[in-house]
Amino acid sequence: MKDLFDLTGKIVLVTGASRGIGESIARLLASRGAHVIVSSRKIDACRAVANSIIADGGKASAFACHVGEMAQIAAIFEYVKSEFGRIDILVNNAAANPYYGHILDTDLAAFEKTIDVNIRGYFFMSTAAGKMMREQGGGVILNTASVNGVVAGDMQGIYSITKAAVISMTKAFAKECGPLNIRVNALLPGLTDTKFASALTTNDKVLNMALKAIPLGRVAHPDEMAGTVLYLVSDASSYTTGACVIVDGGMLA
Repeated sequence: MKDLFDLTGKIVLVTGASRGIGESIARLLASRGAHVIVSSRKIDACRAVANSIIADGGKASAFACHVGEMAQIAAIFEYVKSEFGRIDILVNNAAANPYYGHILDTDLAAFEKTIDVNIRGYFFMSTAAGKMMREQGGGVILNTASVNGVVAGDMQGIYSITKAAVISMTKAFAKECGPLNIRVNALLPGLTDTKFASALTTNDKVLNMALKAIPLGRVAHPDEMAGTVLYLVSDASSYTTGACVIVDGGMLA
């Protein structure tokens, strides 16, 4: 029987892959046979993950890209085209959340940074990848959204707004790109133990309140998000597009 989770020969680009959920995704997809392009803002961190994947017998390369910068989006896709000639899977995982505080006190710089990375970055990464996928006959795009896109996180207003936009973006791309054999889905993580979420996980009062709302009673490990991504980018989910899969320990239940 065919292994539906086999990614051998697939070219995969994962953003925000130098740590946290993105790193876990990159490692798992590489373990299933994909060549993973590890990307984040800092090349040294990307190379460290890529070299570790190679040391474990996988295939990987590194390319720095700040998805909040349009010129850097153009540069990474020029690299992908010249180096590989195709892209089979894009995982939009890089995100910005520079402000934790009351929504009324959000300043313009934090607003613009969050919008530029989480909405504009995801959108134009997706259009660049989607154009290549259209030419080659198909592909898969996976967006990391958040449960905050369904129920806004306290003191995380603009971040929550952008993640709601990512959910809507996922559905819009899925609807228009389905006829092109391009599937587009989203992962909605709950509270996960990453540096990105440290404002929540390192504050005992906030953490204890959050845990009371999670039926499984604990914070997720980044590796617990990667399995859902593997499903959504593999042939195991070949009839799934426009889906927004919640992985939150039961919080939204």
